[in-house]
Amino acid sequence: MQASGTKLALGIYTTLFLVFLYGPMVVLAILSFQTGPEGGPQFPIIEWSTYWYKHLFGLTPPTRIAPLPIEEALVRSLLLAVMTMIVSTVLGVTSAQAFRKKFTGSGFAFYLIVLGMMVPGVLVGLGMALVANALGVDRHWWGTTFVLHVVYTYPFAFLVMLAILNRFDQNVEEASWSLGVSPVKTFRKVTFPLIFPGVLSAMLFAFTLSYDEFSRTLFASGRDLTLPLAIYGTFSVEVHPNVFAFGVLTTLFSFALLGTYAALMMLSIRRARRVAIQEEA
Repeated sequence: MQASGTKLALGIYTTLFLVFLYGPMVVLAILSFQTGPEGGPQFPIIEWSTYWYKHLFGLTPPTRIAPLPIEEALVRSLLLAVMTMIVSTVLGVTSAQAFRKKFTGSGFAFYLIVLGMMVPGVLVGLGMALVANALGVDRHWWGTTFVLHVVYTYPFAFLVMLAILNRFDQNVEEASWSLGVSPVKTFRKVTFPLIFPGVLSAMLFAFTLSYDEFSRTLFASGRDLTLPLAIYGTFSVEVHPNVFAFGVLTTLFSFALLGTYAALMMLSIRRARRVAIQEEA
């Protein structure tokens, strides 16, 4: 009886948590379908329309409400996220590979890496801006902001790969070495395919964290705005439903990214199982 009561309480708690988590997204989606061009954030919806989605792509007549300035900002955020994902993942894989064996100063190096995700983003961004100004370095999204994003996302990729490699069976590598295969080729042909699911997870972490990073970007991006800064600059003055429509599209993009990640993960797992079956045969 007590166990059933505990399960019921946990079920209620989980339900309330999910409502709290996804409720704002549902409200945002509903408000994005109101009529325009004068419709504001009002509820309940008087008249349903896809006007603000058309407005987002410039398919409506000109009005006093200007389109969201997101085209260049979106491209910058995507490029920045891809650059950060590549560098952080490579650093995470190589450094986690190095930490498979203890070395002098490994503890200090570990906490130095993890420090990047622990320091508040506002302080790091402000510090980067002050250092850049003192050295006479121009702040750009591809320079100072890129460095901060790597410093922030690299620890996440490192911890993911460290967890994967700590569970990795080193006997597989030793068997390859005993056959005369070089360490570089062993990593490329044996180790990397087996840890590829972890690499995908590290890439996903780095991309998503960089794509929507705000506090570290605020002080270090200079005049070129990324997507979070452009959206903030828009709704800090006046909120219109075109922001809600863009939020819905961004959420769908995130789900599509997760779907791609899940598909690649399933393919990787199937490939690993086929390799294991071939080795047993």
